[in-house]
Amino acid sequence: MSVRQGLMALLAHEPMYGARLRAEFEARTGGTWPLNVGQVYTTLARLERDGLVEALGGADDEGRVAYALTDQGRAEISRWWLTPVTRESTPRDELVIKLALAVTLPGIDVATVVQTQRTATLKHLRDLTRLKSRADEPTDGRDLAWSLVLENHLFAAEAEARWLDHVEARLARAAGMPLVPVALSAEPEPASTRRMRDRA
Repeated sequence: MSVRQGLMALLAHEPMYGARLRAEFEARTGGTWPLNVGQVYTTLARLERDGLVEALGGADDEGRVAYALTDQGRAEISRWWLTPVTRESTPRDELVIKLALAVTLPGIDVATVVQTQRTATLKHLRDLTRLKSRADEPTDGRDLAWSLVLENHLFAAEAEARWLDHVEARLARAAGMPLVPVALSAEPEPASTRRMRDRA
């Protein structure tokens, strides 16, 4: 979730100043994505520049300025709630990049790379499972939010473990397959062309 939309969603509930926005964001997302106050105020400044938030009066005795959504900001956050999150722009995944490079470069013990990662992934999965078993049944929205975030991490760790099993099976089938250098072209193949070729 973008910090921009997250802060706007909180401001749609009520006006807040920067430090409280940070605290609310972290509390409502289980503390998984910590923010620093500078990041919050930089985002607020951009939102104000874009006409989506406005300062409510001057600073209080502690120098804090409360912000609220403008009508334009309320319209944008309403659209955001009803717009699905797209998966077309896949974020770079360091593990996927590491294994893709490992199987295409000479001298890399790919099986060891996979085993090392599997050990770490399974440990992470055990830690998350223990955390989940100690978590109480949600009694309010914040407890439920934390539970959902924790379950997301659990499912992601389980999926990574299954994928690593798949990688190991593929490596076993490909044992003895010659390493073919990747051909370098002057221009990378456009993603749209690659998708059409893959579907053919």
